[in-house]
Amino acid sequence: MEPDNSDEIHENLIEVLRTRLTKLIKVEQVLDRVHFIQDEQREAIRSRSRTEGESAASGSLIDAVIKKPHTPGWFTAFVDALKESGCGLAADYVQEKMPDPEEEEHHDSCVRLIQLLHPTLVDMNTEQVCRQCRVENLITEEEKERILAESRNTSKRGGARLLLERIVRGQKDWFSPFLHALHVTEHIPLYKQLCCSVSPDCNNPDEKSPPKKTGAKESERTEAAEDHGSPEHMEITVNEEPMDQCTDLYSSNELPDNVERAEPADGSDSAQSARGPEDDEIILRDYQMTVARPALEGKNIIVCLPTGSGKTRVAVYITKKHLDCRRTEGKTGKVVVLVNKVPLVEQHYTTEFLPFLKRSYKVERVSGDSQLKISFTEVVKKNDIIICTAQILENYLDRAKKGEDEGVNLDDLTLIIIDECHHTQKGGVYNHIMMRYLMQKHSNLKLKKVEKKPVLLPQILGLTASPGVGGATKMEKAEEHILRICANLDASQIMTGNLGEYTKEQRKMIVNVEDRRQDPFGDVIKKIMNDIHDHAQLSPTCDLGSQNYEQWVVQKERQAAKDEDQKVRVCAEHLRQYSEGLNLGNTIRMQDAFNFLNKYYEEELKKKSSPEEDHKITVTVTERFLFNLFKDNKDELESLAKKPEYENDSLSKLRSKILQEFSTREEARGIIFTKTRRSAIALNQWIQENSKFADMGVKSDYVIGGGDQSVVKPMTAAEQKDVLKKFGSGDVNLLIATTVAEEGLDIPACNFVIRYGLVTNEIAMIQAQGRGRAEDSTYTLVEVKNTGVAERECVNEYRKNMMMKAIDKIRKLSQSDYDKRISEFQFQAIMEERVRMKKQKQKDIKNENPSNVKFSCRSCSKHICTGEDIQIISGMHRVNVTQQFTKLYIVRENATLQERLLDYETNGVIACKDCGQKWGSMMMYRGIECPCLDVTNFVVNLNGKKISKCMKWSELPIKFPIFDYAEHARNVAMGEDSDSDEETM
Repeated sequence: MEPDNSDEIHENLIEVLRTRLTKLIKVEQVLDRVHFIQDEQREAIRSRSRTEGESAASGSLIDAVIKKPHTPGWFTAFVDALKESGCGLAADYVQEKMPDPEEEEHHDSCVRLIQLLHPTLVDMNTEQVCRQCRVENLITEEEKERILAESRNTSKRGGARLLLERIVRGQKDWFSPFLHALHVTEHIPLYKQLCCSVSPDCNNPDEKSPPKKTGAKESERTEAAEDHGSPEHMEITVNEEPMDQCTDLYSSNELPDNVERAEPADGSDSAQSARGPEDDEIILRDYQMTVARPALEGKNIIVCLPTGSGKTRVAVYITKKHLDCRRTEGKTGKVVVLVNKVPLVEQHYTTEFLPFLKRSYKVERVSGDSQLKISFTEVVKKNDIIICTAQILENYLDRAKKGEDEGVNLDDLTLIIIDECHHTQKGGVYNHIMMRYLMQKHSNLKLKKVEKKPVLLPQILGLTASPGVGGATKMEKAEEHILRICANLDASQIMTGNLGEYTKEQRKMIVNVEDRRQDPFGDVIKKIMNDIHDHAQLSPTCDLGSQNYEQWVVQKERQAAKDEDQKVRVCAEHLRQYSEGLNLGNTIRMQDAFNFLNKYYEEELKKKSSPEEDHKITVTVTERFLFNLFKDNKDELESLAKKPEYENDSLSKLRSKILQEFSTREEARGIIFTKTRRSAIALNQWIQENSKFADMGVKSDYVIGGGDQSVVKPMTAAEQKDVLKKFGSGDVNLLIATTVAEEGLDIPACNFVIRYGLVTNEIAMIQAQGRGRAEDSTYTLVEVKNTGVAERECVNEYRKNMMMKAIDKIRKLSQSDYDKRISEFQFQAIMEERVRMKKQKQKDIKNENPSNVKFSCRSCSKHICTGEDIQIISGMHRVNVTQQFTKLYIVRENATLQERLLDYETNGVIACKDCGQKWGSMMMYRGIECPCLDVTNFVVNLNGKKISKCMKWSELPIKFPIFDYAEHARNVAMGEDSDSDEETM
């Protein structure tokens, strides 16, 4: 019987030894043997072991052990559990059988030596060494089986890593038996390397005594290892066998969650190559660990954190823990990271996933710009982590569904990470992928009901800084918008975090501009536009050059094209160009606006000149009027464009802001967002031609989109990548960009963002603000005439605040209420998708040639006819009146009440001559018998694919030809005449 105060003594002892014990306890094995811990707490500790590592879980285990009130005999039970679990050294400590200081130092030195030589040790023959370590009593039988399973199911290196981790957490004198195990299994180089590192006298493999204390030389070597990592940095490629991580054998997978890993200054290759062998250690801040925790438990979540707060780092951490956990369980893991823009593929690969995970897992990236010579299916098979554009995955999911070539199935993947997941809405490629997921999830419910095995679905992790409010003006609609995104991603929670001390307060300002006192350049353009209005008899009701005017002109052009009114159509097209010129004059230099208009008219004149002298292209009266109108005003426009006193105030304010940023900062680096490709190019040219900017050290370049929707030549992915790389390295310190760079561009040193006459929605505003990653960054909105950006920015601020309140309200919902609303939205989305698919299917069938559809008897499968043999009466009755068809059926009397209508009546039932299966009815139509088919009695084959559940003709909307009554009546009459002649003869 223990003394009354023994519990308190033992509690204090364990608390004092906590730091040492967390390095020695094998959590899983001890938990199995400590029966006084409640099941719920036991599972929580196991979960923490899988997600955060042995040391973190050991701390939770110790908390549970010393928690009051105690069960009688708890301390003895704990000691016994340690002994039975192979934690002999830990048992000695709690029983106060402390090793000598020299022995303790020797133990710690041996552990550090194993850490130092870890990259070499993991290449051992794991199975042989594991079995011998069991003989040496270094591990338990249970541990042996687990290590062998890891080696066989995952990798030999994974098994070796687990073996080393178990050994150093085991018995007191483990090093010499381990040396003996290496020697017996003929790992002589490893044996000698360890022997020589510890003591020159340990050459006898049978020697069981502990090696002598590490000498000074070895101590220096160990300290150097702690300071600098392993002796040499090894560069690998993603196509090679991945290097195993240099595991911390004390802490296993534990990572402190209150310190952030220092981020590189940029994402360049040089920055990565400088990283040491600890690249795979990912350290999260408190708020990052908080938002990650549900995902570490295997739940689908959305991580909503401000830009620049480390969402991608959280995703990398979750990826590693996910793959580590599956390895431990003897299962394979497959992670796909989806992005919506090509440059983000390279960014995530180079700066985040590869540096941290390449030592343990194979990482590859795929985009439309990739040079890979193998299919995406093979890339998925051969790698653990694949970073790709979402459209590529969607294409291969579609291939798998259609059975075309080799595709990819959802159950091939175990985790899908969706970057910028607020795009998971109707019409987006993210939503197409997730709709496949939701449809399969719904099908799984049916499979479970009939006790069939469901299809395994991957875990989903969404990342966003701003789900937005979807244009909502009321809180209720904002909540609904965000909940729909959660439903589309099947998220059990939307996680946000309090950044606390890491919150970045960005200075924001709006620069208003004054109307020009004089704008003679714009006045000339407006005069030209009014002359065109008079010529085409058009009367606009809005300000020239405004957004409403542009929409009005586009509508006029489309309507004129539809009405074949060439006069209005051509005038509307030219008015669009003048409206663009007017806007350019308000945004960039008048000279750029003039050059744009002049180039347009030069191109139009070229279209009217033929390379063949004897052929002339017609120039209409309206076209000649338009050409002469520009020619008459060209000299005046060119002259006014060269007068700087008439330049717009927006450009002047932008110049002042840029110079202010570069003159007040030690190292300025910023982004200017502008509306159009043309303005991005022109602004870059303006900056490069201005000597004041060069004197301040401004080095500018531009990046624009890669699509071909604009008349301006697009940028290739390689060109975009090159510019972004220069911006990241500092070779370019001012980037002028369209909205293509708003999302995801990660430049830690970017310290100012300017939106120049560009405002869209609250999501774009948050994303643009987030490009300023550096401390003391600024966000400036420069107003441009006719854009209304200042007012719209205020609206976006209101929507941003509404979004944050809506997220808070959603997070305060009870889980049952949240799940109910998510389920409702999911079922609604599934039903809408089914309707959409049905309409699309019918649309596709409608365009099919009738010859591609074949009909066979549902009972005996005999081929009956093709769609070419069928005609339609009154838009509803499908009949087959061919001579061949009459030989295939019999007619039976219809015992039911005869149906009589205006032009036809049914006289009997037609059935298969071979099997008696009913096919339809014999219809009397205007005196002619017509076999009318019921589609439910046939198996329909469309392009080689059987449709067995066609319940009505509307489900097969083939355009059958209309029944030609006159032609058929003539054929029937001729047939009857022929029969009469034969009887007469």
